[in-house]
Amino acid sequence: MPISLSSIVTALPVEDSWGPPTTTDALVDGVPYAPYSKGDKLGRMADWATEGKDRDGRGGRQQYNRNYRDQQVYGAGTSSLFAVQVAEDESSFSVVDNTRTSTKTRGFGRGGGTVFRGRGRGGRDQRGGRATFQNSRVGGRGGQQAYLYDQRGGARGGRGGRRFGWKDYDKPQRNRDSSVNIKPDWTMLEEIDFARLLKLNLETSAGEDIDSYGFLYYYDRSYDKPPVKNTERKLNVVDRAAYNVTTSSDPIIQELAEKDEATIFATDNILSMLMCAPRSVYSWDLVITKQGSKLYLDKRDGSSLDMVSVNENAADAPLEASEGNKDSINFPGALALEATFINHNFANQTVMESETSKLEMLHDNPFYNPSEETEPLASKAYKYRRFDLSLEKDEDPLHLIVRTEIDAVVKNNISGEDQLLTLKALNEFDHKAQGSGGALDWRNKLTSQRGAVVATEMKNNSCKLARWATQAILAGADVMKLGFVSRASPKVPDRHVILGVVGYDPRKFAEQMNLNLANGWGIVRTIVDMCRIMKDGKYVLVKDPNKALLRLYEVPVGTFEEDGEEIEGTEAGGDEE
Repeated sequence: MPISLSSIVTALPVEDSWGPPTTTDALVDGVPYAPYSKGDKLGRMADWATEGKDRDGRGGRQQYNRNYRDQQVYGAGTSSLFAVQVAEDESSFSVVDNTRTSTKTRGFGRGGGTVFRGRGRGGRDQRGGRATFQNSRVGGRGGQQAYLYDQRGGARGGRGGRRFGWKDYDKPQRNRDSSVNIKPDWTMLEEIDFARLLKLNLETSAGEDIDSYGFLYYYDRSYDKPPVKNTERKLNVVDRAAYNVTTSSDPIIQELAEKDEATIFATDNILSMLMCAPRSVYSWDLVITKQGSKLYLDKRDGSSLDMVSVNENAADAPLEASEGNKDSINFPGALALEATFINHNFANQTVMESETSKLEMLHDNPFYNPSEETEPLASKAYKYRRFDLSLEKDEDPLHLIVRTEIDAVVKNNISGEDQLLTLKALNEFDHKAQGSGGALDWRNKLTSQRGAVVATEMKNNSCKLARWATQAILAGADVMKLGFVSRASPKVPDRHVILGVVGYDPRKFAEQMNLNLANGWGIVRTIVDMCRIMKDGKYVLVKDPNKALLRLYEVPVGTFEEDGEEIEGTEAGGDEE
């Protein structure tokens, strides 16, 4: 039966719209929507510049990292949206690498293990290239072992150890122990995060000398010369009496406090830790004693401040035994003890001991008793210096006296004047081991790539080097000598060789590290202001072991004075090193 035109017109809808009828099943407040998972990534519908993403060269890969690190092209992850979950056990598996690898491979590079190298698009060991091979050791100059770095950016086979990706925040959080046991009778007064501390700023003067004690030997310039091949200098054990007495036990500081020379008293070891607190990772603690208007910044016997940390700021810092480290000589505590031993002997070995050629200070060493000590004194000068921390709004001046240390003296090559030195030593334990932080091999690279070696140490030991630079500036030292000491064998932690010594101007070194002393003085002034308004007593400032914050506790007056005190970690041997 033919259909007439009039019947067709009659069947048309009378509404203004046309097309299929609108259903209300997929409407929210009249707006159509499509269900989606919160895990889906939203990206571009179309991308006309994807050719830069496929190139693995230097420019293409950097452009990809910059533009696509946190994004995903629409439809790229559709294969995982419709995956069938066969069993619950499969949830523990993850795709390690589903891209086409290059056929140009070469095995057994300098870093050890199987090396995936290529110069084309699929290269896995170029500078900046990715390597996400499961349970493989990535070769090349980095020589770092990569365990299941699958979706966290892989392991970098170039010069710099690990490479971080957009999902690196998802790595397991380490749980470290506090440097001191927090007891139930301690009362927490303040909690300060590092973000607030980094905003502080206080400009102070260069400081003035009040008095000086001890003597200094002259530095042996032969250590500045690069060592001849296969003739490395051994680090010898030099038994000398050196003291690191805490503030309140210092007889000179007690005399200055009685004369009302200042309001705050500290040592450079304690003050530098407080000034560089935002760079610290490991837990530490200070004891603050308030007596009237006076404040004393002290340390406990056996405190972690007496130890020299190793690779504290490295992205992959040394692991504890509880975290799976089976190499006992590379535990953080063992490395700190080794570094402290190295620094003590290095400072004593690199000076020329001569009773006729030494620089005497105004007074003798205040801590040395010849009738009781069997070891001769180490080359050490103690300078007591005063700094003004006053603000314009303060009615009374606020002064701080700090005991600083100088290790040696040297004649200036041009003017012939005496220059004061501090002697410190960086140590290498094993550049291939876990916790090395992607360090270069010092024996091969220290002479040819010294800048790269120092830059890596600034990254891995930011807190330690910042403290050393701060101590040198506080003491008014002209030069800071950094020694590079390595193990004679990676598996022998008690025999070392000196690979070289480099001198730096402490102020320029601080600028190179982006170390702002005004920020450090602002931190000191803030902590001091908190304690000045409190009642007389004893307080403990503790760095949280797992978070970037400080906590201030009020503790009983007799804390840390009774016998049987519990001290975390290895005993440091009291006040004498």
